[in-house]
Amino acid sequence: MVNDLMRAVMFLLALTMASPVLAEAEGDHGRNVFKKCKSCHQIGEGATDRVGPNLNGVVGRAAGAIEGFRYSKAMIAAAKDGLVWNSDTLDAYLTKPRDYMKGTRMSFSGLKDARDRSTVIAYLAEASTTAASNRDPDVAPEILTLEGDPDYGEYLSGECVTCHRSDGGDEGIPSITGWDNAAFVTALHAYKNKHRDHPVMQLATSRLNDEEIAGLAAFFAIQQQE
Repeated sequence: MVNDLMRAVMFLLALTMASPVLAEAEGDHGRNVFKKCKSCHQIGEGATDRVGPNLNGVVGRAAGAIEGFRYSKAMIAAAKDGLVWNSDTLDAYLTKPRDYMKGTRMSFSGLKDARDRSTVIAYLAEASTTAASNRDPDVAPEILTLEGDPDYGEYLSGECVTCHRSDGGDEGIPSITGWDNAAFVTALHAYKNKHRDHPVMQLATSRLNDEEIAGLAAFFAIQQQE
């Protein structure tokens, strides 16, 4: 599952390394493509099943895996055959769902453009991480109560703002400004300790110590207030 998720996320990482502006544009594109899906599907924190199942964690998930959702017979059969939603199978399915899976209830006509498919799959992988907070383990009180230095956090923030917008915008990539300190620290420690499945964030946080995470939390907490 992690390998399947990594393939989609590494698409965004490659774009970021090539050009932060291009990465943001591709993130925006995937987010906009997903608007075609929103009438039936939800993703992110608080997402629920609608006409279609919620898409949290769909990249790397076995087909037909949402407990309690009423899947079509075709999807149930595919699940029994071992179908897993990775970047390749999602790409094929989204091209034209009813050609890929005869009998699916999904009435969507499909995405003919390869860029539309690749960016929306990357968006699904990225947006899923916003729902991971419910699974985050508790962080020790002495770490949560560390008083971070916002000036030090600003010094460290350069890597963060290659992807996340410093003005608090969330087009394509979730905003990280104005968070509660405890929530921010908990999220970064979840990535650092590999409780959240996001290879890029796991790599970035692996280099941070407790004081540095506290500093980043303090810096980004005040950005929305300025």
